[in-house]
Amino acid sequence: MYAHGPSSHIPQPPHSAGTPYKGLRAAIDPNQIPSPIDTIELDREKWEEEPYPTLPGHHAPLSTTDYVAIDQGNSSPRYVRMSTWNMPSSSRLASECEVPIAAVIQPFADQDPREEPVPLVDTGDVGPARCARCRAYINPWCAWVSNGARWRCNLCSHETDVAPEYYCALDASLLRLDHLQRPELNKGTVDFAVPEQYWAPHPPPAIRPLYYSMSPDPSTSTRKPRPMDYVFAFDVSQDAVRLGFLQTACNVLLELLYGRDDSVLPCFPTSSRIAILAFDRTLQFYNLSSEIVGQPPMLVVPDVDDVFLPSTAGLFVNHAESRDAIIDLLTALPTRHEQTVENEVALGSALSASLAALAGRGGQVVVFASSIPTIGVGALEPLVDESTLYGTDKERTLFEPREETWKDIGEQCAAEGVGVSMFLGPARPIDVASIGVPASLSGGELYFFPRFDPIKDAPCFASHFRRLISRTTVYSCSMRVRCSVGLRVSKQYGNFYESAAGDMEFGTLDADKTLAIALEHVRTLDDRQYAFIQSALLYTTREGQRRVRVHNVALRVVTLAGNVFQFADMDAVVSLLLREAISKLPSYRFAQIHESLTEKCALILYAYRKFCAAAAAPTQLILPEAFRTLPVYVLAMMKTKPLKGRSVTADVRNYYGHKISAMSARRIMHHLYPRMLALHDLNDEIALPDANGRVDLPSLMRCSHLFMESHGVYLIDNEDAMMLWIGASVSPQLLKDLLGVDDIWEVDQHMLSLPQLPTRLSTQVRNILAHRNAQRGYTPKFTVARQNIDGAEIEFSDMLVEDQNNAAMSYIDYLCLVHKQIHTALTTGASIASNNGFRSMPW
Repeated sequence: MYAHGPSSHIPQPPHSAGTPYKGLRAAIDPNQIPSPIDTIELDREKWEEEPYPTLPGHHAPLSTTDYVAIDQGNSSPRYVRMSTWNMPSSSRLASECEVPIAAVIQPFADQDPREEPVPLVDTGDVGPARCARCRAYINPWCAWVSNGARWRCNLCSHETDVAPEYYCALDASLLRLDHLQRPELNKGTVDFAVPEQYWAPHPPPAIRPLYYSMSPDPSTSTRKPRPMDYVFAFDVSQDAVRLGFLQTACNVLLELLYGRDDSVLPCFPTSSRIAILAFDRTLQFYNLSSEIVGQPPMLVVPDVDDVFLPSTAGLFVNHAESRDAIIDLLTALPTRHEQTVENEVALGSALSASLAALAGRGGQVVVFASSIPTIGVGALEPLVDESTLYGTDKERTLFEPREETWKDIGEQCAAEGVGVSMFLGPARPIDVASIGVPASLSGGELYFFPRFDPIKDAPCFASHFRRLISRTTVYSCSMRVRCSVGLRVSKQYGNFYESAAGDMEFGTLDADKTLAIALEHVRTLDDRQYAFIQSALLYTTREGQRRVRVHNVALRVVTLAGNVFQFADMDAVVSLLLREAISKLPSYRFAQIHESLTEKCALILYAYRKFCAAAAAPTQLILPEAFRTLPVYVLAMMKTKPLKGRSVTADVRNYYGHKISAMSARRIMHHLYPRMLALHDLNDEIALPDANGRVDLPSLMRCSHLFMESHGVYLIDNEDAMMLWIGASVSPQLLKDLLGVDDIWEVDQHMLSLPQLPTRLSTQVRNILAHRNAQRGYTPKFTVARQNIDGAEIEFSDMLVEDQNNAAMSYIDYLCLVHKQIHTALTTGASIASNNGFRSMPW
């Protein structure tokens, strides 16, 4: 704590303009409106010491809480989070409650180190037991009949014979005698090792092939699982060289492969092989064989319209065995092209060549690109001034690929088990809506560094690249979600390709990828039985084993709206609503998407008032416990980069749309409502290890200038960026302890991280940041904003989502708007969704 004079609250910092409330409203104390921070802190205190048992009937911890889950036959909410843990018995009850029925699934979520690892079950050549009718996998909720000779599927009630190799007699409780020794019969999440019939199939020939294949047709219908191979494709055009993007990419890849001194350790998987490809207006392949002495030979393909592999000799190599050749090549690439005047790139052709290299085996492509592709496969015309399209019917074209070939590339990559991830460092608009499609359809990732600056962007680039290589990643994936009879999957959201059969196909899938599955009733459920959801993901591990990961969830079925709301989960609802809104970008205007979000928010709160708190006066704002802070999160959705009004470039909107569509519930909640800390108010014990080595983290604060003071220093973190805001009246001692200077004008506005100082405050803050970065696996970009001095203050202010900014209202005004709408519906009986009411509101 640092001594200071009388409290001096700050005026709202400069920001992108907001929207005022239209009409009169009573003066409201900001401290009296529901606070997301209070909800987060209460939940954190509850689950800090107490493990979470996963059997039905418990409130799941919030996604923002660090908890230990004990798998009792239901998957941990880390893997599957339901929008309500009490399933409405009928479609009528579900529509009355207005709570969308959805599952948010993160199949490979990072576990808490205190939890048991996911068990691996190997049933030999017979494979995992599956229902003969619906093909669901054996799980803890199945029943055994005929003394164990048959089992009844919990999803469809069909009875299936037990294979002789899998048979076991039952005990007096009708459980198998080996029940406790078989994880698949008592754990909600398991991995099954699977036999040859589960191997990935070769896809049928493409209607429009992207490359010319000289290899013979495969002799088998399936392909043997192998360790995952990587292709690294480097843009060597003028922009990539001039910006330092090529040099940075080569340097970081060398560090990941071989480390640097003792400070940076290598993290590349030892079982994987790599290939390196360079491209501008030609494709350049390299023979990296360990027998080659000196510079690796280069093979050039000048025809970028008819792509083929010139040779496979030395194309894929073990990075340890070919160390010298790889180091020589990555060191020479930037200098070899430093005088280039080539500004045309064949990015689509490079992706097609990478796909050709990995066809028949699957793997991952990592591309580094700086220029819009103007020649070769998927060539694009230079972009017109997009501002001329704003507000017109053609604005939606900014969110669709301008060339269908990019969809073909994504679909063929997903079919071949190839994931595409792209690092984009453009100097000019690069059309993310088109070139980002292969990453979205193949389960890959986009990283966006506009106007790339090696000094500012290299640390963040290196951190994301390390996370990409080191996190759990699998390939050649196919996923299906099955439900109890009476439910069905209605919509699937995320970064994948949906096959004709409705399966989700991924080239690669990793620990950070999350999907949202919307469900609907097809008939009434029995409230004396549980409802069940089962997710099954067939995949190949990075080491080359074929497996199925199965997640099971059992839910109580209820007939009263109050019970649905009692066990609703706002984190899952918010995750679904945000993905739904982003998916509408090519079809609807921003105003319509905003109206729809506000309508859904008001409908959920109105349904609670109507069915669970009807006796209260209509003038009272009564909110369900689970959705107390829903309005602020819906408002925050309208302030995100993909959805906010005013001029955000199409590249930025599309990039963030791609990222958010695959974000976990936890990251979405932190992205929508950033974590903010008052660093000048940390007490002396917080964030320092105690006698047991445990570190307590400080409480967060509300994201509004109304709670800030001019003598303060604040840290805000939305998972994508971290910013340090320094008030104009800051204490010199505070600056000295945190930044090593005693004058605000001496603060280095270009610093990329906090300096390591021997002070208590410096240690505390660095411990907090280290904890957060270790949890998420990467380090976001770090920026300093001094009050009324630095331009970065605008970006900081836009992250204060409770304020009036980002072409939207303040939280107080938005809450009044929603309350007014609910009050009107309660007193007049008008429908919130009617055209003469809600949609004509001018906001």
